[in-house]
Amino acid sequence: MKAPRAAKPEPLEPEPAGPEGAKAADPGENAGDGARGERIAKFLARAGVASRRDAERLIADGKVRRNNAPVTHPATFVQPDDLIVVNGVPVEPPERTRLWRYHKPDGLVTTHRDPEGRPTVFQKLPPALGRVISVGRLDLNSEGLLLLTNDGALARRLELPATGWLRRYRVRVHGRPDPKALAALANGITVEGVRYGPIEAGLDSTKGENAWLSVSLREGRNREVRRVMTALGLPVSRLIRVAYGPFQLGNLGRGEVEEVPLRVLRDQLGRETAASAGPGPEARAAPRAARRPPRRRG
Repeated sequence: MKAPRAAKPEPLEPEPAGPEGAKAADPGENAGDGARGERIAKFLARAGVASRRDAERLIADGKVRRNNAPVTHPATFVQPDDLIVVNGVPVEPPERTRLWRYHKPDGLVTTHRDPEGRPTVFQKLPPALGRVISVGRLDLNSEGLLLLTNDGALARRLELPATGWLRRYRVRVHGRPDPKALAALANGITVEGVRYGPIEAGLDSTKGENAWLSVSLREGRNREVRRVMTALGLPVSRLIRVAYGPFQLGNLGRGEVEEVPLRVLRDQLGRETAASAGPGPEARAAPRAARRPPRRRG
């Protein structure tokens, strides 16, 4: 059985400080920093097994083994050539970090399994993508841009409020919007005891009893747009996410998925993510001469 090889540690975000007593349970603690490898929860997240938080739950449930020994603490470090097994299945080494744009149709839930048996986003994806996770969610009746990645650490980073990326939506509501009420959303609003941050909302067009709005926000809480619009007396009949930070829905057709090029990851997410991503297939396949910078003249 081929043992998975852990990638060199290239953290996408600072590692959280471990709890008291972590040193006693840390198999890599006596090793030098360069020989530690990476924390097992992050390794599992990058391998697409689960998010870091879910990986820690798997460890707590005794479902993770390292070199045939149970892992008992999330501060365990994975070394090169370690054999990691989850639920009896060997974990393949993490692939390079990849990100896809997906045009989610309505009628799909953004979860791997649905207890009610409804169709899920992941059932409709091309099998060639392998195991991926979503960056945030779109609810059953919402549609539009959903980002997918094979790297749980990247997904968590992009979901964090500290990232502050703007989510933009086109929203169809029933009713006649009050421009002053929409403008007031820039100061935030409290709905049923929940305080929502600033929301930019503007009227695009009206037709009969319906209106189309452009809505932008940074928090992206569960059903935030629907709840806020309902509080204004404007029930939402259609919601389309058209952008998540710098990534656009563009002309991507319903149900289509398209990988974000490595150069865009490098430009938008910085050097650390580009290092985790490694050279893309287009770079590896390109002739050497094509990758050389043009010779300066004069």
